[in-house]
Amino acid sequence: MIILGTPASGKTTLARQLAGDLKLACFCKDDIKEALFESLGVGSRDWSRKLSDASFAVLAGLARAQISAGMSCIVEGNWRQAHAAELSDLAQRGARTAQVSCRAERSEIVRRFTQRRRHPGHLDDVLRGEVDAAGRTPPAFLELPGPRWAYASDDSAAYAGLLSDLQSWGL
Repeated sequence: MIILGTPASGKTTLARQLAGDLKLACFCKDDIKEALFESLGVGSRDWSRKLSDASFAVLAGLARAQISAGMSCIVEGNWRQAHAAELSDLAQRGARTAQVSCRAERSEIVRRFTQRRRHPGHLDDVLRGEVDAAGRTPPAFLELPGPRWAYASDDSAAYAGLLSDLQSWGL
């Protein structure tokens, strides 16, 4: 399962909750990226983007390993179409893919982003304007086969419906 969305849209919270309820491995982009910051250091916005790209490659590799072992997993991040090639290989090998796009009201995304505390390597102070703009446009799903769900992370009733849908789908 692929969980995607804008920064502060609730992706990580959703991924971890679903992983517990569905008993699936969960791999989150920022966990990988923050380990890279600790190992390789913090730098410019370009450096952060390079570590993001490396993190997406690692996520896809972890998903391939899980699926090769016959196990499902969740990969979470602010996936963009540029990173979909990393995952399309899995679909071509017959792996079932499902996508959940996290969304929230723009004001809620801005509130969450402003209040959260992340590793300084993310350069959140620099990104505040980008997050405000991103909150206005919902992310696109990746061009991959399989079902797609839009999840309103600021709707307390939405989780139960999504969990039920995913269990009906066979997770």
